[in-house]
Amino acid sequence: MGQEQPLETAISRALSESTPADAVRSGFVAIIGRPNAGKSTLVNFLVGEKIAAVSDKPQTTRTRILGIVNRPQGQIVLVDTPGVHKPGYRLNKRMMQAVLDALATVDLVVLLRDASVPTGNGDRFVLNLVKQSGRPALLALNKIDRFKEKGRLLPLIDFYRHEYDFVDYVPISALTGEGTDTLLNCLLQHLPVAPPPFAADDLTDQTERTLAAEFLREQLLRRLSDELPFVVAVAVEKWEERKDGGLNLSCVILVERQSQRAIVLGRGGLRLRDMATAARAEIEAMLGRNVFLEIFVKVEPHWRNNERCLDELGIH
Repeated sequence: MGQEQPLETAISRALSESTPADAVRSGFVAIIGRPNAGKSTLVNFLVGEKIAAVSDKPQTTRTRILGIVNRPQGQIVLVDTPGVHKPGYRLNKRMMQAVLDALATVDLVVLLRDASVPTGNGDRFVLNLVKQSGRPALLALNKIDRFKEKGRLLPLIDFYRHEYDFVDYVPISALTGEGTDTLLNCLLQHLPVAPPPFAADDLTDQTERTLAAEFLREQLLRRLSDELPFVVAVAVEKWEERKDGGLNLSCVILVERQSQRAIVLGRGGLRLRDMATAARAEIEAMLGRNVFLEIFVKVEPHWRNNERCLDELGIH
């Protein structure tokens, strides 16, 4: 008589033998990293549509965003999270809570690391969050388009290999798409066999109203100084269907001081006009119809610490 196998081994073997090789795999994948690691750029590229605002300013993403990728082998639900940072205001605490909630609920974690910069305390802090979660994790080394010698990645991989038992290590460029097919294949391999949670034509859980506000905020981030984007928020106040098939859209931009309002407006209102023109073009491309956009700039002191304002902005 052969040696009796441990119960866990027997169950694992039984499951593998009963699972067809072409079984559909689906699940949720959290993408976490430092601000400006390229999380939203990666999500937009993998989804194939723009569903998250992108800029070179830290903390562009303020809440959890789902991006849905469908492949013949299964469905990957990407959870784009705010950049990991030290929270100061209630806004930032909510942002960090979104990161922690994602780590606690997903099937797999992608630690997205900007491979073009040296390892700092912020990188170690993100790594510790992954360790504390205990979730299966994959290390994606981003921005490899910035250097030619891929061999320089080896010491970085070696550092992370000794810190955590990552399921894989994938060099990528979220900007050019290099390595992203390999990344998707690796993600699918490590997701559970399960039916897709979303329909095959779904791309995101974000509403058109939310995307419209984010497209406008993205234009603000691109045109404002390094400090001001942190105190700017955008909300949709009116979404009105027109008889001619167009849309009347009214948005409000929140700032905390009158001086900030003047900066957003620009001389003679030119900066706001340029931002509105660029945002309207993106919103029209998304909706496939004419949009009549009206924008107001409102001073709301200390909105970042105002629970009511944060609720109304959808930053839960």
